[in-house]
Amino acid sequence: MALRVVFMGTPDFPVPTLRALSEAGHEIVAVYTQPPRAAGRRGLELTASPVHREAGRLGIPVFTPLSLKGMDEQEAFRALNADVAVVVAYGLLLPRAILDAPRFGCLNGHASLLPRWRGAAPIQRAIMAGDTETGVMVMRMEEGLDTGPVALTHSTEIGADMTAGELHDALMPACAALMVEALAKLEAGTLGFTPQPEDGALYARKIDKAETRVDWSRPAQEVHNHIRGLSPFPGAWCEFGTGGKPERLKLLRSTLAKGAGANSGGAAGSGGPGTVLDDELTIACGTGAVRLVEVQRAGSRAVSASEFVRGSRLAAGAKLS
Repeated sequence: MALRVVFMGTPDFPVPTLRALSEAGHEIVAVYTQPPRAAGRRGLELTASPVHREAGRLGIPVFTPLSLKGMDEQEAFRALNADVAVVVAYGLLLPRAILDAPRFGCLNGHASLLPRWRGAAPIQRAIMAGDTETGVMVMRMEEGLDTGPVALTHSTEIGADMTAGELHDALMPACAALMVEALAKLEAGTLGFTPQPEDGALYARKIDKAETRVDWSRPAQEVHNHIRGLSPFPGAWCEFGTGGKPERLKLLRSTLAKGAGANSGGAAGSGGPGTVLDDELTIACGTGAVRLVEVQRAGSRAVSASEFVRGSRLAAGAKLS
């Protein structure tokens, strides 16, 4: 017998999960998502969220409240008589009245190996910290931030040069499959939960634009992690000089230069931090060096480092800041 499900999500990450639950035969009685936001070059067009658009394609009623704290919103939610709410990257806090409304409570699909990286930006923070493994978990929600007991886990290796965008795309189908499994077990009465340990808990705070500029004085491994952890959005960046005028350069892909590990100061890093060391766009860091692979000038398309060097005539000895 299919479960009555309320689905709550907003960006593209939850879309495969919504689609998979529908295809699994569950009755999605409503979708909750963030209201349409201003978009477009001038910010004048209201654009529905990816989850909103997918719900429309599936013919599911959509609700876009600004908050769930009001009595009217809470009563409308209760009136849906859901067996369970599935929450994946929704973006609003759920008060106790919402958490308690569905018969089986609320299940959350979270993109980390809890308790590591609770919070808003677990994918980016895992890469920026140099983690070599992460995953997705299904947990039962409670009032604490990502503190509820865990039901199911899927682990994923983080490659040495993997970007946040690539990890995001790898975890989307994993989250969908795990949530389908969770609801099947919930329906069968076999879904168990294990409390999270408090040891190792870390908070994945939202990415602040103020932290996106590259600090070349840091070790090469940290610079590399910073670049790939912020790619493609919002993007790590630096500045380079063109005719005496600084120009912003977005850094989308990098790799460690040979001999430029976290504890290495090898020959590749024998210039001051930010110095261009060769025509392959190898950049000296505090220790070691990174080689830029893909970059993007403001208002231009993303290009390979070699194409950028040809167009900018950036030569060895130039400085990035």
